[in-house]
Amino acid sequence: MSGRIAGRFRKLAAEGRAGLVTFLSCGDPDAETFAAILAGLPKAGADLIEVGVPFSDPMADGPAIQEAGQRALKAGMTLRKTLAIVREFRARDSETPIVLMGYYNPIYRYGGEKFCADAKAAGVDGLITVDLPPEEAAELYDPARAVGLDTISLTAPTTDEHRMPVVLGGACGFVYHVAIAGITGTKSAAVSAVAGMVARIRSQTKLPVAVGFGIKTPEQAAEIAGIAEAAVVGSALVSRVATMLDEKGRAKPGLVEAVLADVAALAKGVRGAQQAAAKRA
Repeated sequence: MSGRIAGRFRKLAAEGRAGLVTFLSCGDPDAETFAAILAGLPKAGADLIEVGVPFSDPMADGPAIQEAGQRALKAGMTLRKTLAIVREFRARDSETPIVLMGYYNPIYRYGGEKFCADAKAAGVDGLITVDLPPEEAAELYDPARAVGLDTISLTAPTTDEHRMPVVLGGACGFVYHVAIAGITGTKSAAVSAVAGMVARIRSQTKLPVAVGFGIKTPEQAAEIAGIAEAAVVGSALVSRVATMLDEKGRAKPGLVEAVLADVAALAKGVRGAQQAAAKRA
């Protein structure tokens, strides 16, 4: 493992704690507001940042993220503009890992090799391509790895013992375990079930495991932080953005601060898991 993602997980391990991974849709509700949120995430406590690439048909996403993507598309967000925003962030922050999460269609239209080269140049560290199965991933994963981008695999509760090696065979950076069988933001998984899946994943890879889907509160983030190397929170933050919009969908004063306050509370929960574990020991 090398690069910013590996370095961040090594740092977390040295600190004896799990990390917080945040997700927000790029350009929601507008490019300027999103860029301000993105700039503030590391100080608020985000250890890794997933930047969602808006897409018109986000099949894995629940209503909150679907609506966020629609707002971003309406405001003019594109894949090229997403890379531009990451580039601006990277000019100020050389350490925080950035992962682009989205669907293959925009990348395919951009051109896989060109996209990977441009993403790397912009400061992207990894890719999560939700709808690209391992059997068809070489056309993106090969050029991605050639330029040093991590290709992050998704596992789910339905990933059985036969499928698991296939999924993990193409993974690097970390493994993203989807805690529920369904779309984002709709329900939460039982901690015991998540723990069992994380143990299965760890039996077949040395990569860190991040768990997402259904984590909404600092308490839930803390529970996952006691099981996995990172907790991923997306829908809750996207929903916070939605609550801070006026009747025309424009950002109200205080939106950036409200989102960053939520991130700080989640980060406190994740960091508190380390203290709780120490007390139990």
